[in-house]
Amino acid sequence: MAKSGKTTSWRRTPLWARLCAVFGCVLMVISGGALVGGQALMARYAGAVETTDLLGGTAAGATTKKVSEIKGPLNLLLVGIDPRTDDQPPLSDSIIIVHVTKSMEDAQLFSIPRDLLVDIPPFEKTGFRGGRSKINAAMSLGSSVGNGKHDVTQGFELLAKTVSQLTGIKEFDAGAIINFNGFKKIVEAMGGVTMTVDQLVKSEHLQPNGKPRPRRPECADNSCEHPYIGPQKTYKKGTYHLQAWEALDYVRQRYGLPNSDYDRQRHQQQFIRAIAEQALSKGVVSNPVKLDSILRAAGDAVIFDGAGHDIVEWALALHSLDPGAMATIKLPGGSVFNGDDYLGEGLADSADDFFTAVQKDTVTTFLLDHPEFLQAS
Repeated sequence: MAKSGKTTSWRRTPLWARLCAVFGCVLMVISGGALVGGQALMARYAGAVETTDLLGGTAAGATTKKVSEIKGPLNLLLVGIDPRTDDQPPLSDSIIIVHVTKSMEDAQLFSIPRDLLVDIPPFEKTGFRGGRSKINAAMSLGSSVGNGKHDVTQGFELLAKTVSQLTGIKEFDAGAIINFNGFKKIVEAMGGVTMTVDQLVKSEHLQPNGKPRPRRPECADNSCEHPYIGPQKTYKKGTYHLQAWEALDYVRQRYGLPNSDYDRQRHQQQFIRAIAEQALSKGVVSNPVKLDSILRAAGDAVIFDGAGHDIVEWALALHSLDPGAMATIKLPGGSVFNGDDYLGEGLADSADDFFTAVQKDTVTTFLLDHPEFLQAS
């Protein structure tokens, strides 16, 4: 895709500032720039982010490559989760893939619908024999470690295998789990985020003052599709500076939207670009106190597997990538029913052509021929 006019200023941005622009959710530590006097500071922040094996030791070149050998094309898997205790099975609320081209100058971002019906492969660690279900169940099915306990990092491994099977991406080069509560702290440290709301959205979960909506008594067991009552927080079309709780609430809504989860995916992708661009603004880059708060918050929000490399090393490797030029993709699909019963979501056949383009690193050419896949910005 064509580069924006921001590329020059981006390349002059210090690495410590670029760490704020983690791809949308704190990972896409896109980088480059001077490290003058900053090595110790960067080591501190890199160490603050939990690093562990999310991909079952299959991430390309795990623990063997030098930073200079992190080369495109690359595929990175980002998963957003609600905070849960270790006695609750985790569910992947958002599944996002970032494809970085061979040139390491362009990237495409696309979401997998959380309710997509897929074949989940067998998983020896939990004794799961495989089966067909919604893709957001994969993390839960892979997370059991016995005695009623669950490990979200082990669950990520089965989810990655499921996404690989769906997309044909043989293995991911890096992965990250983003805790929504932790990410909220990052947005709070940034002072909120300016976003364009592209359609009327009513919150299923929150009142206009940000407090939770009351739950109907008969829905205490989570058996109701719409368990909440009372006034709803409403987001009208237009450009606004949203507080952290408003931004996170807005991008998580799907009920009542014409295209349900597909609209939510678009809003999440718009949020990713907005937060990345704001992280590079003068109000953040030139404010060391705000930067410190943001980077510290990142340590509470992210679990990262960089195939043997920490976030700073990935930042150095991706020195030419500009988040402002990142293309956001909408995968075609729709709801699947059995009579009146909703089963989940299904992708159109043309999605397979897009996945093939990802495998071959020909997405840029594919988008020229199929502009309908480009998401509205």
